[in-house]
Amino acid sequence: MDDKEIYLKPKLCVSGAADTTYLTPDAVVKTEELGKEIVRQGGILVTGATTGLPLWAAKGAKGENGMSIGFSPAGTEDEHVNGYKLPTDYMDLIIYTGFGYPGRDLILTKSVDAVFISAGRVGTIHEFTIAFEDGKPLGILEGDWATDEIIQTIIEKAHRPNDKIVFDSDPKKLVEKVLELVKKDKEETYQNYKKIVLEHPKVS
Repeated sequence: MDDKEIYLKPKLCVSGAADTTYLTPDAVVKTEELGKEIVRQGGILVTGATTGLPLWAAKGAKGENGMSIGFSPAGTEDEHVNGYKLPTDYMDLIIYTGFGYPGRDLILTKSVDAVFISAGRVGTIHEFTIAFEDGKPLGILEGDWATDEIIQTIIEKAHRPNDKIVFDSDPKKLVEKVLELVKKDKEETYQNYKKIVLEHPKVS
């Protein structure tokens, strides 16, 4: 097996406010650019299949002809559209978890290689804390909102460290930093894979 075959495209989640009415236009612009940069740098965008900033990230990803995957809190397409009133725009695939928002957040963050946090409120912080506890690489988008400052406070008061968190106000630079962390994780995974599988191949 070629070494490159083990490396799948990185799946990168963008989390942010589903309601943008209280945000400045800069939050929308930067989050859409984040979606674009994820695709430009070889990633697949993953979101919570919701409105607001995640939808703008999906719009950015599709604008770059990238792949966009959504994890819905609903159990069916009908519940997604008519029950939760959530969009299907700018997504190639929607996975209907059926676990509501809290359960969706867990499955969403578990399914990706890294999580980006844009402007948001309690739902965004929830996704951050799950990813933090899970040791996922995290990219915090800085801007004219309070979320990045709240997260900095959480990190400072946390009872255990996480050395996989980076901050930047530039979406391009933020994606570059996070992908370096993802690459390191994947390399460690591959080295373990080589020890277990490649050094002890099955007899066919």
